[in-house]
Amino acid sequence: MIIALNSSSAAAHAAAHAAAVSAAPAVPVMSALPAPLGVTPALTGFGTGLGLIVAIGAQNAWVLRQGVRREHIGLVIAICALSDLVLICVGTGAIRLVTGLAPWLLEILRWGGVMYLAAFALSSFRSALRPGALEESTARPAASVAATTLALTWLNPHVYLDTVLTLGTVINNFGQARWWAAAGACAASIVWFTGLGLGARALSGPLSSPRTWRVVDVLVGCVMLGVAVHLALGS
Repeated sequence: MIIALNSSSAAAHAAAHAAAVSAAPAVPVMSALPAPLGVTPALTGFGTGLGLIVAIGAQNAWVLRQGVRREHIGLVIAICALSDLVLICVGTGAIRLVTGLAPWLLEILRWGGVMYLAAFALSSFRSALRPGALEESTARPAASVAATTLALTWLNPHVYLDTVLTLGTVINNFGQARWWAAAGACAASIVWFTGLGLGARALSGPLSSPRTWRVVDVLVGCVMLGVAVHLALGS
């Protein structure tokens, strides 16, 4: 009889304890922090943007020349970088707006971007076989520096093909994360023009060597080919 009473008491005590535990507020369990969602789009935007602007051309030659001569280099850097930022934002926003009205257009632009980037990569590899050098051009009056910089930036048809169309297509491939990719491309432009302009005097020697541009062309070709594959896979 005593054993039975003790058993009943133990059972009641256990039931009360279980009820108290179930009524207690649950302690939140900390989950692992997710990886930053914008890292991959930003890095892709940075690599693509850098690959498209790091090439021997009139604009880069002008920035290098002004940096070596220290003629209004801050103004030149600001014009080039801000122009790129405007064009990148236009490409990011305008393409999304147009493809919102015609969704099939994004697919056409995507494969057009794949072909263009692949051709760009092949052109870079071809240039690596016959590397050139970045040379200074004839001296210009200081008063024409801003006008020349604007002309070399905005009157160049390749800037619209590269920055607005091609880069805009790559950026919009990231959907909701496209502005992370745009931020990466903007950062690449700022880093490149600032480094080229302010480091021109130190870089003028290496950049005048065909061997340096052989390495640059190969690296640019690899980046462009990688982005073309990424774009083709739609990942």
